Amino acid sequence: MSERKVLNKYYPPDFDPAKIPKLKLPKDRQYVVRLMAPFNMRCKTCGEYIYKGKKFNARKETVQNEVYLGLPIFRFYIKCTRCLAEITFKTDPENTDYTMEHGATRNFQAEKLLEEEEKRMQKEREEEELNNPMKVLENRTKDSKLEMEVLENLQELKELNQRQANVDFEAMLKQYKEYEEEQKRKEQEEDEQEMKSMLEQAQNRRLLLDSDSDEEPSKSHPKPSARINPTDILQEDPEPQSKKLKTQSWERSVGKLNSKTQLAGLVALKKQKPHPNGTEDKGTTGDTGSFPAATGTTSSLGLLGAYSDSEDSD
Repeated sequence: MSERKVLNKYYPPDFDPAKIPKLKLPKDRQYVVRLMAPFNMRCKTCGEYIYKGKKFNARKETVQNEVYLGLPIFRFYIKCTRCLAEITFKTDPENTDYTMEHGATRNFQAEKLLEEEEKRMQKEREEEELNNPMKVLENRTKDSKLEMEVLENLQELKELNQRQANVDFEAMLKQYKEYEEEQKRKEQEEDEQEMKSMLEQAQNRRLLLDSDSDEEPSKSHPKPSARINPTDILQEDPEPQSKKLKTQSWERSVGKLNSKTQLAGLVALKKQKPHPNGTEDKGTTGDTGSFPAATGTTSSLGLLGAYSDSEDSD
């Protein structure tokens, strides 16, 4: 089995390459190649901008009767992305660039114009110095002055750099950090003082509220009067408001009859008798002695009320 990927070909001993027929192709034949736009351009037909690096399927051909130092010059045909107008440009081996030929205009490039202007000025200077020795001397003096100015500017820049080098940036950063810490500490102290003052105010308010609450119940709940004698109940007025007014009018005309001294004589205290079993009688003296006295007082009060009613009717 023969080798599938053959590297060496067999040439017979009677092989003559001059006898191989050559294809007769035109010299300006075109090839389809894939390329990118070498510069920014604008279409003349529709005004569309085509930027550098945009890819195209272009047709390539060799320019006839144009050669630079034996190097052929190629022409490329592309189409506008918007209106499909044909745009052509060709290579420029002399300037290692491309030149716009038809269908579009190349955008402004300041760098390229500056380089061209410098080359033109250098060429003019060389031509002047070639035939005029005084011009050579003038150009040398100008160059020396320019060099001195450049050296002075450079020295000034060095001095400025030395001044900045003397500045200790680490110390500056440290000082700034300390200043920030001091500011934070002051703010914390102010916050703590404010919190303390607020707490003191709240405590004072609580104390005031507590003192007010302690005083109010003492005022609202007075101590009840202790009833020592069982006849003190007679001093209370169980009658309604109308009878109170009548008794007041009677008291103005006659005077008070029921006083503590008069009623005290009506109550008789009963002595407790010893029980035959040896125990004392547990009965209360107020119940036995005060009952008839109470009836007597109520009857006398009824008589006084009837008399006052008859007086009012008169």
